[in-house]
Amino acid sequence: MLFLAVLLVTMFAALIGEHFIGPLPPYGVRVLLMPMIMFYGSLALPLPGMLALAFSGGLMWDALHTSMALSWTADQSQLADVNVEVALGWSIIVYGLLGALLNGFRPLFQRGRWDIHCLLAGLCTSVVVLLEYLMLTFRREPVVFIFDKEIWWRIGGAGLVAAVLAPLFFFALNYVAFLCGHDLLPARGTARTR
Repeated sequence: MLFLAVLLVTMFAALIGEHFIGPLPPYGVRVLLMPMIMFYGSLALPLPGMLALAFSGGLMWDALHTSMALSWTADQSQLADVNVEVALGWSIIVYGLLGALLNGFRPLFQRGRWDIHCLLAGLCTSVVVLLEYLMLTFRREPVVFIFDKEIWWRIGGAGLVAAVLAPLFFFALNYVAFLCGHDLLPARGTARTR
């Protein structure tokens, strides 16, 4: 339980911290730290802990990135239209689904295999950016899909940066799990006697 609380605080700090990291040139690739911590928690925690992280992470992400455009009538007495570009709650579902996918790889992670999970964290980060782009595209009028070189770099670049940074985060968070007393290894059975 202590480790879950530490991961929640770390996710909040990472969400704030990633806004102080500027986009990487030349295509404006964002460095997304909070999803990496959420994906690590999907591997390190059992299913209920992963769902708590997905709910909290999705809620934090949506609370920070949801934007509304309000249109008032001419006399400013009545609200005429509300346009929400990023719906509140969509990230909870996305993080829940991607976290469940990574939680399925938890037994492999518990055996000490990190390489696949670092690549999966990068891939899942790219999926989050792609789904955010698709949601914004569908919510804006007229719906126009633009998949040029810059868009692909922003989608794939975020995943590439996450895949490169994931081993550092996974190693540091494993050490924090050790300090918190969280055992990442599966429960060991009793020894057989003859």
